[in-house]
Amino acid sequence: MDSASAVSGPKARTLALLCLAEIGAMSLWFVSAAILPEMTAEAGLSEARGAALSTAVQLGFVVGAIGFAIAGLADRLDPRRVFFVSALVAAGANALLLATPVGGDLQIALRGLTGACLAGVYPVGMTIAVGWGDRDRGLLVGLLVGALTLGSATPHLIALLGGVDWRTTVAAASIVCATSAALALGTRLGPHHKRRDVGARALDLAAIRVAWTNRRVRLAYAGYLGHMWELYAFWAWCGAIATASFSIAVANGSSAALDVETAGRLTAFAAIALGGLACVPLGIVADRIGKARAARATMIASALAGTGAALAFGGPVWLMATLLVLWGITIIPDSAQFSALVADAAPADAVGSLMTLQTALGFALTALTVQVTPALAASIGWPLTLAAMVLGPAAGVEAMRRLIKLDGA
Repeated sequence: MDSASAVSGPKARTLALLCLAEIGAMSLWFVSAAILPEMTAEAGLSEARGAALSTAVQLGFVVGAIGFAIAGLADRLDPRRVFFVSALVAAGANALLLATPVGGDLQIALRGLTGACLAGVYPVGMTIAVGWGDRDRGLLVGLLVGALTLGSATPHLIALLGGVDWRTTVAAASIVCATSAALALGTRLGPHHKRRDVGARALDLAAIRVAWTNRRVRLAYAGYLGHMWELYAFWAWCGAIATASFSIAVANGSSAALDVETAGRLTAFAAIALGGLACVPLGIVADRIGKARAARATMIASALAGTGAALAFGGPVWLMATLLVLWGITIIPDSAQFSALVADAAPADAVGSLMTLQTALGFALTALTVQVTPALAASIGWPLTLAAMVLGPAAGVEAMRRLIKLDGA
């Protein structure tokens, strides 16, 4: 048996377990968005308080990611154990929502803690994945981002199956996450994984400085920020966008009467989940045509779908639902390519820290967009708000154009 065959078995098993673990752990991300209608009905939450429950996860992730980057935990410790502990604590924090005042400050703090723990899941999972290859990193990271996306869609499905009791959704998501923590321990580290000396200083300033001094890394970061501008605002409020548009369509008589809230949730689940499935084929294509080219094409498609949704808002349900699903399919697959571009350009022993820093910057931006989006929609309407979201991928397209011109990536 040659070396390639010897590696293929453990590699395939590790990636399968890792993807399942990511799906389970990341199911906690949009729990509050999925159950917000029921929580609002029970406790009369304000728009700002409801948005804060989602924003807290973003801010918590930023704090956690910065902490992980400074400590260099993904590079200095066994990432499987980092994943395990992080997912287990996140499951516990989410479960505590069942024993705290609905929409209160303690619940917002718990959502922030959940986000901080997930910083030890998503970027750390990518660190494990890229250790299994160098020429197929577009596919490897694509698998992880696809798993993250399916996990992010899961709360909408759980909420539909759980009915009006939001506590069922919270309990189910916590159990799923705790199970995923155990799965992470069953993975293996690949031949390309390089761990920094545990005795070395935690923060390697020279490595972090690469994020600015290395132009390839810098442009990958820029493209990622443009991508993140729209991504989490869309994911967090896709159900609300769909429900608002469907309500107008039904009221105007352009569509038949239907349960707009259920239709909105189904649309959100389909948009997010199908985007996750698109990550894998794009990863395969990216490894063949170049990651920057694949990312640029995806962002162009995302911008077109977003523009179409802005123009069709309030129109026939079938049209708006189709455009939102298309937006969801095209909004996420490029995410993996930005991470893979950083992994390709970064020093081997700094990949974990630089990928974690990348996600920290991206989620810092999403903390703003997730909080501002509903307020902006209330002020200028959803159509103009959706149009503003498209500015992100437009900027990302330009960053990728420069990267392609730089070295034909």
